[in-house]
Amino acid sequence: MDNRLQKIGKNIRRIRKERLLCQIDFAVTVGIDRAYLSEIENGKTNTSINILLAIADALDVSIVKLLDVE
Repeated sequence: MDNRLQKIGKNIRRIRKERLLCQIDFAVTVGIDRAYLSEIENGKTNTSINILLAIADALDVSIVKLLDVE
């Protein structure tokens, strides 16, 4: 899959873990299935902007921080 998707997923996973949030609880907070969150974090799916915004809100970060792929 696209390297940018992998970098976005790594950003999400890193920030989630920094906040000591387990995947299942975080997925429930965002309103998505844990398996879908796993696919996002592993760069295996191209998710919608709405889901990315929900993830950013749940992590209390700007979406720009999630999209930082340089």
